[in-house]
Amino acid sequence: MKSAFSSWRYLWKSPDIRRKLLFTLGILVLYRMAANIPVPGVDFQALREFLSLATGTGSFLDFLNLLSGGTVLNFSLLSMGVYPYITAQIILQLLVPIIPSLEQRIKENPTEGRRWMERWTYYLAVPMAALSAVGQINIFNSLAQQYIKKPVIVFGFNAEHWFSSLTVLIAMTAGTMFAIWLGELISEFGIRGQGLSLIIFAGIVSQVPGNLVRIFRGDVQYRWILLLLTAVVILVTIYAIVYIQQGRRNIPVTYPGRRVGNRMTMPVRGTLPLMVNMAGMIPLIFASAILQFPAIIASYFVRTPGDFASQVQQIFSGNSATYWILYFIMVVAFTFFYTDVLFTQQNYGESLKRIGAQVQGVARGEATQKYLLRVQRRITLVGALFLGIVAILPFLIRLIFPAASQGAGLFLVSSAGLLIVVGVVRDTFMTIDAELKVHGYQESLLVR
Repeated sequence: MKSAFSSWRYLWKSPDIRRKLLFTLGILVLYRMAANIPVPGVDFQALREFLSLATGTGSFLDFLNLLSGGTVLNFSLLSMGVYPYITAQIILQLLVPIIPSLEQRIKENPTEGRRWMERWTYYLAVPMAALSAVGQINIFNSLAQQYIKKPVIVFGFNAEHWFSSLTVLIAMTAGTMFAIWLGELISEFGIRGQGLSLIIFAGIVSQVPGNLVRIFRGDVQYRWILLLLTAVVILVTIYAIVYIQQGRRNIPVTYPGRRVGNRMTMPVRGTLPLMVNMAGMIPLIFASAILQFPAIIASYFVRTPGDFASQVQQIFSGNSATYWILYFIMVVAFTFFYTDVLFTQQNYGESLKRIGAQVQGVARGEATQKYLLRVQRRITLVGALFLGIVAILPFLIRLIFPAASQGAGLFLVSSAGLLIVVGVVRDTFMTIDAELKVHGYQESLLVR
């Protein structure tokens, strides 16, 4: 058995694979360059003062920065990243099981249904991007007023500022659609199906050096303790992520014999593997997206620092225990919801019945689907609790070791961010591995 890395040399032997890798790298470089283009009208001195006080605590701004690929803290044209597109996906996926006609349409023609979902996700992403832009500006200005007593950007549709505000809104919306377009280019011409994930991945990885510098600039007394704790958290989290992601429950299945000439082969006994964490990183993004809405909506109604809207904004800013408790509950709930959606779409009961296979001791068809769904829900409990703990890990670390708040940005990457990074790396390796096989290179990038 050869080393898993022995197949890397084939990446450059195949012109098609080499072109896709270089194209993907070029798009990511272009995205990171565009991430440094600022929004017109931002007071960067006020922004730096505000961020020096408000970030690095694992708060709402830190996670928003994570989803945007590290562009929020620069207040760039791409400061919303692909988040509005993800929100649009969430809304449409929630509507499918609620609207019977839409669900039936997708079941009758899955290919056309998928195209319909993709088309309307793009349409819905535009107003979501505009809404998010206004909400993000209001949140920044509202929080900045609390920390530094002045806004970071003048925004308002009055007689004096309507034109500049409209320019900012159009620029930020266009920046989001540009980021989505770059992700789609990667999926179509680069590493297939990994465009948006790689956009977020690149942003997370780009923040690590800055977070390390922030730790070194912190309290000398805790500097090396923080580095050691960070290394331990990263290693333990990576091990747990890989262990859970590879977890399977093998269901015994009997496959029918096949006719070979004039003879029938004996039935074959096999297994149907059910994943412990079928939902992957999606529940974390779903939950964080939903929890951002109260803060965004409240930002429209803040009048004085102590009013109800301001209190709602404070609760959902990511610094309160209530936020993290809700975050844990919603991650667990979304894990079950998204797993049920995926499992229902795959319809194992009907697929096994179609090929004549049978789960041992269970009737074919609907009974098989119900049995497998019951088993899947039981093992999903482990994956859901794991994702919930990963989501609130920065908060738990700060409770156990308060000095860790100096490096909370890095701890955020080491938990929720690491889940995304490990998942994207794993999926990318599998995609490249499949490309090698398609091009005739039988050695795999993955250890067998």
